[in-house]
This record gives sequence, C-alpha cells and structure tokens, in this order.
Amino acid sequence: MAHQWRGVLREYADRLDISDATPIITLGEGGTPLIPADALSHRTGAKVWVKFEGMNPTGSFKDRGMTMAVSKAVEHGAKAIICASTGNTSASAAAYAAHAGITAAVLVPEGKIAMGKLSQAVAHNGQLIQLRGNFDDCLEIARELAENYPVHLVNSVNNDRIEGQKTAAFEVVEVLGDAPDFHFVPVGNAGNYTAYHRGYTEELAISATTRMPRMFGFQAAGSAPMVLGHVVKDPDTIASAIRIGNPASWELALKAQADSDGYFGSITDDKILEAHRILSAEVGIFVEPASAISVAGLLERAEAGEIPKGSTVVLTVTGHGLKDPQWALRTADGSEVQPTIVSVDTDEVAGVLGLVRA
Repeated sequence: MAHQWRGVLREYADRLDISDATPIITLGEGGTPLIPADALSHRTGAKVWVKFEGMNPTGSFKDRGMTMAVSKAVEHGAKAIICASTGNTSASAAAYAAHAGITAAVLVPEGKIAMGKLSQAVAHNGQLIQLRGNFDDCLEIARELAENYPVHLVNSVNNDRIEGQKTAAFEVVEVLGDAPDFHFVPVGNAGNYTAYHRGYTEELAISATTRMPRMFGFQAAGSAPMVLGHVVKDPDTIASAIRIGNPASWELALKAQADSDGYFGSITDDKILEAHRILSAEVGIFVEPASAISVAGLLERAEAGEIPKGSTVVLTVTGHGLKDPQWALRTADGSEVQPTIVSVDTDEVAGVLGLVRA
C-alpha cells in the first residue's frame, strides 16, 4: 500500500523539537520533488537537480517552517500570529493560521507584493496591513508588536521556522544517497541558506552523508547586502521575494558560509529573467523570478569555471511561477508575448506549426 506523505513534523518527528504536547498543524508540506535537470546539466557539465519547493501547499518553501512555527505557537497558547512579508510568508502564515483556527496578521510593503501572493493572504482570511515602507520596516514593526502585545512572531527570526526548513536537506540526502557537492539557494532573509546548512550539518553528524556541500547563495544586484557587506536601505529588484536590504538571518548565514566554504554572489534582473525563461522552456519548471536566481547563479559560476565537470549540484527553487506569472508573458526584449491568431482552418494551423501534410 502506498505511503501518504504526512507533513514534515510527522515524517521527521525524531529530528525536531516536538512532543506529544505539540499539536501538529499541517497541510501536508514537504516531500517536494527533486527533479533531474538535463538541460542545465548539458549547459554546465555538472549533474544538476532542482528541488522544486513551489510544490508545497501554498506554493513556496515557507510552508516547511510555518508548520513548525504555528504548531509551536499553538502549543504555547497563542491565539494570533504576526509576520512581515514580501508575499510568500504572508500566504503561508495566513493558510496555517486558518487551519489552526487562529488569527494571522500580516504586514507587507505597499505596492511591492505580487498579486498572486496578496490574493492568497486575503483568501486565507489574513488581516492584511500594507505599510508605506519596505520589508525591513515591516519586520521592525512586527518585532515590536510581538514584544509588546499578545501576538506570536513567525518570521524566520523565530528559530522554529529554520528548524522546519532544514527538513528539505534531509529530503535531498534521501533521494541522492549523499549530500551534493554544491547547493544553490536564493537569498532574501537568508533563513533558507541557514536552514539547508543546518540540515546538512545534522546529516553529516549522523554519517548520513560523506560531505558538507558548498552553500552558494545569490541575491539580486539591486538588493545584495550580504555581497556588499552593508544594509541596502532601498532594495530594488523585480524578484520581489528577495527584495530585502537587511536580512534577518544575516549572522547565521555568514557562519554557514564560513563552515561550508560557501559563497554569496549577486545577479542582475536581466540575468534572473533569462534564467527564468531557461528553466521554464528547457526544464519544464515554472517559478517566480526570485527562484530563478539559483539557476542564474549556477550558470554564472559554471561560466567562471567554479563548478567542476561531473559534480553534483542541487538548486532550490523556492516559489511557484503562478505566484507572479506576469514575467512569463514578456519576451527577452521586454515586449509582451502575443498569441498567433489564425482562421478556423486546419491547413493554416499546420502552416504556423511548420507541419507538412503526410
């Protein structure tokens, strides 16, 4: 009989800080596919796999951490949670709060959130507040509210979030039989970079792996504080999910980078969108722009000669393309994609397709 995936808290109960007293608030998150990417392997000479986190219940990796954060919040008696978000966290927090029967308040930057994510937060009955500021302003307010009012903070500054997200590394090892040589992740708040490193560290400690992968994290060029070495006060990029100028997990990520001989790099928006098109058209995986930075980072590092031929590489793509689908409707020169319109005529359709009658 087939085994139905039960969500990360039940699947990895022995690896997480939960007990019989912890209510399991789950929507079946985790168990996402690790997909071989032949087109990227051909381009780079490496063996490339894509961890497609857009297959989580709300369409992003945030669900892994949110199941843990909300379950622990409820265990501690919380009746309300709060988060700051560029979109994905708000969608996830609202969904898990709805499932738990508690209130979710979400703070998002005004005018800087993809409609797909905004609609999710609204659909799940989140109390949505847009601030006239950026993500970092939202997080500061969320922290202050949690410190002074009866509301539980579920951003990745909450260690429960990192703990839930580390389970993705466990899944990678289970599929590959070992850790990869390199693991590429998008970097916004840097929580996921930290979480994967933690997961691989734990796998190495129990000899489930023979190595620690080099952790490569990438930020958008207009929002790259970890590359620049200072806070970016007005981050600017089309990759809204990583438009963050002061990462909450900055120090933890720096430690993870040092421990894994890792790397932080930046990628322009043009290169992000180019990688977005490559992943969709050549691999068949549709992601939001922020996710495509993993692909862009791999291509950039491979071209620089930093990825040895035959090495095993895992790319995490963090959010589904339906979160922010507008970018798929633009061509490489920035114009809008236009459908080809023809008459109701079989031969005319065949002609457009370049088919010759048998």
